[in-house]
Amino acid sequence: MLERNLQEHGLYQAEIQPTTENNRKVNSTLSVALATTAEEIMEAQRLRYQVFAEEMGAQIKSQNGLDVDGFDAFCDHLLVRDDATQQVVGTYRILNPMQAMLAGGYYSAGEFDLSRLAPLSDRMVEVGRACVHADYRTGGTITMLWAGLAKYMMARQYEYMIGCASISMHDGGHTAASLFNSLREDYLSPAEYRVFPHHPLPIEALDQSLEVTCPPLVKGYLRLGAYICGEPAWDPAFNTADMLVLLPLSRINPRYAAHFLK
Repeated sequence: MLERNLQEHGLYQAEIQPTTENNRKVNSTLSVALATTAEEIMEAQRLRYQVFAEEMGAQIKSQNGLDVDGFDAFCDHLLVRDDATQQVVGTYRILNPMQAMLAGGYYSAGEFDLSRLAPLSDRMVEVGRACVHADYRTGGTITMLWAGLAKYMMARQYEYMIGCASISMHDGGHTAASLFNSLREDYLSPAEYRVFPHHPLPIEALDQSLEVTCPPLVKGYLRLGAYICGEPAWDPAFNTADMLVLLPLSRINPRYAAHFLK
């Protein structure tokens, strides 16, 4: 699995010039490819630890500054790299159907009952552990991750993507509850794609009326055409509320399809 890379399937190394954001100027060319060695996977795991544990306060037990779990060995790891410094600045991990069977299921099955998605499972990939270095949180970096993911799916003829979109629980969950309440009318999936959290966020006990800003990653999924498949689950280890999103490639907004699926 690891020796495959994006270029073997026409998943070229695109180039994007990042822009100024948060008063930090990044003058570099970025490229995207799948990890092909254990060392490259460790680079992704190190970035994940920096973002999730050191920056966001997730409870990750690590002796070596890496975020590692049992699913990593079964996943393909998509990396965005700064070509000037060779630093990994963005990452996704991708679990395809065959590897999901070997892993004992999808990661998100630990948070949700995915029974209604079972008919899609042979054509469905799961993405997770999405993160971007603080200095590279620009549209260009996210665009490269999505473009690499779309081409990965097309090369292997997968039709559906699922993944957990996380909202911080820094305020006890009121922001997450309000965000879900604001999105449910327009973006909730059809009943046949609905999932059910094992540990639901207690929405009814939270303030659902706050004016909230949709996180960029969630907003991006929805703009592409993704569904929200049900109420959020509470993940205490990462201190997040997670909404499962489902993106059928057939639903990708035509405005973006020419860019991501070319």
